[in-house]
Amino acid sequence: MGKPLVAIVGRPNVGKSTLFNRIVGSRTAVVEAHPGVTRDRLQQDTEWNNTAFSLIDTGGIDVEADDNIAQQVREQAYRAVETADLVLFVVDANTGLLPPDLDIAQILRPYREKIILVVNKVDDFTEPPPMAEFFPLGLGEPFPISAAGGLNIGDLLDEIVSRLPGTTSAEETEAVRIAVVGRPNVGKSSLINRILGEERVIVSNIPGTTRDAVDTIFHRGNIDYVFIDTAGIRRRSRITESIEKYSILRSQKAIERADIVLVIIDAAEGITQQDKRIAGMAEKEGKATIIVLNKWDLVSDKIRNVNSYLDGIRSELAFINYAPILHISALTGYRVEKVFDMINSVIKEYQKQIATSTLNKILRDAFLAAPPPAHQGKRLKFLYATQVGIKPPQFLLFVNNPALIAKGYRRYLENQLRRYFGFEGTPVRMFFRRRDK
Repeated sequence: MGKPLVAIVGRPNVGKSTLFNRIVGSRTAVVEAHPGVTRDRLQQDTEWNNTAFSLIDTGGIDVEADDNIAQQVREQAYRAVETADLVLFVVDANTGLLPPDLDIAQILRPYREKIILVVNKVDDFTEPPPMAEFFPLGLGEPFPISAAGGLNIGDLLDEIVSRLPGTTSAEETEAVRIAVVGRPNVGKSSLINRILGEERVIVSNIPGTTRDAVDTIFHRGNIDYVFIDTAGIRRRSRITESIEKYSILRSQKAIERADIVLVIIDAAEGITQQDKRIAGMAEKEGKATIIVLNKWDLVSDKIRNVNSYLDGIRSELAFINYAPILHISALTGYRVEKVFDMINSVIKEYQKQIATSTLNKILRDAFLAAPPPAHQGKRLKFLYATQVGIKPPQFLLFVNNPALIAKGYRRYLENQLRRYFGFEGTPVRMFFRRRDK
């Protein structure tokens, strides 16, 4: 059984994201002084007293706003309330009870059994905080805290875990983590929505709509997946707001903590320098990578030879020639089911382990078939190899002199490993160490 879900809801700017960050112990949600920064549902696993649960941060509920994004934010929050095992309804002690709080309380009242009314921004606990004005919400006894100051957070967490149904141990099989990255407006959120079969992530044609890295947990077959939707990565010269800067850092962090990176590219526009840079970030971090050409519905009628078109893409991304390429349409659903097939295939390669005896046979044969060139009268000699890690596969080769390893010969050895062992979609790391005998 999955971890219990705890959702944080409330009107804009009451400190929901600050509370989220305080509980999960890191600056995951973007926090700014003006309302409306958090738009999507953020989900992250955490624990308290060896009790694991998933925490969901939601965008501020503005009941009266009628623009498209505000409506989607409300829908995201409502879905979080419906699916959560426990809901933290956050209000602001400084402003007191406001009409929007009453409107939200009316929406939450049918779920009162799983509501904890949290009064945030209470900075003085030397006297019992005045909570009387929040009782009319009809959602039980108010729970005072200061998310920014960390006051009374431990007691709140005790209350949360005591009310969680069917809690699970924090020690649980790690899910496959997939970062979905790319330039703004290439269809990252649309792809995740298509995969999940619901409007889980807000979709808009305004570049930069997704500002946070959004973790979405998905169970399929016997495997748990975590999709990390990220803000579109723009060229630095085009980043002006501090929020955008946070989003770039968050996208980089998403790649760092992922197993597999889906690099989404607009097939109608083709490869850009920014696409190459993003793919390079995944390669640098040693992450398994899949190139996803989205919006195929916009180009399929214009391409006479699909294979020739894909060969051109591979040529542009030659520095990660191990990454498979999928052409899809998130809008129509064309070939989207292939994404999971490729993820399942690539994660096996990313975790593949090679028997030491087999590894040494293949490398000895490679050295015999094409001996390394001599350098100043000295020739590289291979002695022994062993695999020292996975995610990605990492190999340590003992040789007589590591300085004799030429870049071209290193590439030759990697190609030989790929020829026999596959490793599609994953980088291969080789390290050389001196040994005389």
